[in-house]
Amino acid sequence: MGRITEDLIRRNAEHNDCVIFSLEELSLHQQEIERLEHIDKWCRDLKILYLQNNLIGKIENVSKLKKLEYLNLALNNIEKIENLEGCEGLTKLDLTVNFIGELSSVKTLQGNIHLKELFLMGNPCADFDGYRQFVVATLQQLKWLDGKEIERSERIQALQNLPVVEQRIREQEKAYCLKRAKDKEEAQRELKEEESKGEMGRSHTGSGGHWHADLSATLPSFEESKDYIQAPEIQEGQCKGKELDDREDDLEFWNKPSLYTPESRLETLRHMEKQRRDQERLRLDFTLKDDEKRNQIVLDLAVYRYMDTSLIDVDVQPTYVRVMVKGKPFQLVLPAEVKPDSSFAKRSQTTGHLVVCMPKVGEVIIGCQRTSKPVKSTPDSSKEQTSKRSQQMERLEVDPSKRSIPDVANIVQEKKHMPRRVRTEPKIIPSEEDPDFEDNPEVPPLI
Repeated sequence: MGRITEDLIRRNAEHNDCVIFSLEELSLHQQEIERLEHIDKWCRDLKILYLQNNLIGKIENVSKLKKLEYLNLALNNIEKIENLEGCEGLTKLDLTVNFIGELSSVKTLQGNIHLKELFLMGNPCADFDGYRQFVVATLQQLKWLDGKEIERSERIQALQNLPVVEQRIREQEKAYCLKRAKDKEEAQRELKEEESKGEMGRSHTGSGGHWHADLSATLPSFEESKDYIQAPEIQEGQCKGKELDDREDDLEFWNKPSLYTPESRLETLRHMEKQRRDQERLRLDFTLKDDEKRNQIVLDLAVYRYMDTSLIDVDVQPTYVRVMVKGKPFQLVLPAEVKPDSSFAKRSQTTGHLVVCMPKVGEVIIGCQRTSKPVKSTPDSSKEQTSKRSQQMERLEVDPSKRSIPDVANIVQEKKHMPRRVRTEPKIIPSEEDPDFEDNPEVPPLI
């Protein structure tokens, strides 16, 4: 159920730059508000206030709104006109389709001298014999009643018949109050019966089989979820049975005859709110497979086919995976350690399911200890290991005595360079056996 909060008023005060103390017009319709509060303290400059289609049961906390000119409280649970004497500038009051049965309560509006328009159609008092004559004679400042202008002749006639009409109104009010008291008792009795049925149903109903998106903070382990993974048909059957029961309960609620009272309005709203919560709760089927061929774990989460991918966020950690779907968490402990950096997620093009592939690492973390994966030894595996060893390259070992740390300081000195002019070049003596050699006596011999 809604309440009037400062944040709610600011969100509806965008036309005034979200400033509420100087607000002159405020619309809080269809907010499921049950109580009228805080407005006379936070928004004293209000001139127009819309509060239609809520669940307000009493007019209160508006007497300090001296500048208020128009107050709309149509489609609420108000049973009496009261606490409006302080609204000195009130010119229009709309109380259409409420539960006002005390027509004599309109006398509290006699002090609102600027009141020109009043709407009371759709209230029980509007069906009273002499209703219009009584209101016209009681509130002589009115110009319009229920959208119909009040003629001068009509007011004169109403004033003449006021004593008789007032007596009839009192008798009808008394009969209505007795009937209303019986309706309240019946509504309270039915409410207690519903509560007792709900408690019995909760005590006999076990836990559901589907994982909900609004899971608790504790992480379900792989072993705990194994029942669901091994027998999805059973879980699906349980879920379908629960949905069928919910539909039958919903159909029974709407087909049940009930009186139009403030209590029935509250009951209807609570039923619709419960349905809304059930719809918002995401029921997601999933499967968790250990793909040994690719050495990876695959999570298949049945998100809705036409859901926007931007509403899905995947977080893979070494020991668990978390998926946020429309802000709701789905979290699962993995049976083995995985590599978050190598993991990836994709949407199925046919079903729209979210598929998360998480490659496994060579070791498993259990608590704080690090242990290697157990490997079963078989004759075939030993042969494979022997062949692998034979295929590996053999490397020569270096004599440890020959391994020494080089002296960096003497690296340059090991190779002594002589001056270029002193350096002796090797003598090149041509061979006489070379066929291209020709001995020319005029050429001096090479030194």
